[in-house]
Amino acid sequence: MGNPSGPMLLLAIETTCDETAAAVIDDRLQVRGSALATQDLVHERFGGVVPELASRAHVERILPVIDQALATAGVQLDSIGAVAVAHTPGLAGSLLVGLSAAKALCVALDVPLVAVNHLHAHIYACRLAGGADVFPCVGLVVSGGHSSLYRCRDPLEFEPLGGTIDDAAGEAFDKVACMLGLPYPGGPAIGRAAEAGNPRAHRFPRGLIGDHQRLDFSFSGLKTAVRYAIAGPGTSGRVDPSHLSAEQLADLAASFEQAVVDVLVAKSREALRATGCTTLCVGGGVAANRRLRAALAETAKRDRFRLEIAPPALCTDNAVMGAIAFERLRAGLVEELTLDIGAGVVRRAASAAPRTGS
Repeated sequence: MGNPSGPMLLLAIETTCDETAAAVIDDRLQVRGSALATQDLVHERFGGVVPELASRAHVERILPVIDQALATAGVQLDSIGAVAVAHTPGLAGSLLVGLSAAKALCVALDVPLVAVNHLHAHIYACRLAGGADVFPCVGLVVSGGHSSLYRCRDPLEFEPLGGTIDDAAGEAFDKVACMLGLPYPGGPAIGRAAEAGNPRAHRFPRGLIGDHQRLDFSFSGLKTAVRYAIAGPGTSGRVDPSHLSAEQLADLAASFEQAVVDVLVAKSREALRATGCTTLCVGGGVAANRRLRAALAETAKRDRFRLEIAPPALCTDNAVMGAIAFERLRAGLVEELTLDIGAGVVRRAASAAPRTGS
């Protein structure tokens, strides 16, 4: 199938958590069309993502989102030459919806299936946005479910360097926002509240920041410190922020945000030193945070390393970053239809192309 007279078109599908997304991308990495359906209103009253509700919402939205991406691209389904799908990591039910849709399309169109690691794709978003090669690099992914550092030797080889041992950065943002009575999702809400606050009003802990031999993150102690700053030491049960003035709330938000930023910047610098890499690529929902972006830019200028941060539109979950699948296609790597979530069954494409850079 596909379009033999023009660039190869890839349909990428993303359903790892609470965003249903699809995109049509050509082999020149040009985005022809994309669509995304959010679930913020579905999960808002719970203060976080409810897995069962997320998977049900994906079932309802997956086909309309794919149709919208194709319509935006101005192409028919039979023009698609391969289907890529994020199959790990993520919520099991959500992943299964996207994977099932991708497999069905591959059977109907007789086209290859390509597996996408969601976290690797977040780093590849920097490659898409910059329009130039970013590898080798250190990759930092900071999102609602993940805080991870990688040594990225090339688009296909990602070596884990460290990750969170408890809460992810984005998860901490959501939980602290709930404590402060701010809406979900917590990252943007805390960012807005912090604009009027003093980031030095509270000296919150920076987990593992003094352990220079360990490239891991810890945010649970920070979250607990914020709780005690609101309700007092030793309190239990739901935190009531109603006694906080607007200034107090802003100071708490700014001080918490600064603590997270300090840890992310410090561990990124240590990863660069440990690997000898001179490029840092940053992706994931928390990478949209303005304080973090400014701190990383200032650090890159001072330490003289290359910084690539995904633009805000490509920080949150999206299907455009599924363009990383072209790297596997160029290497002649596609998946069997026995592919399951979290694990790949790889085969060589019948017409394996030589591996090239992007």
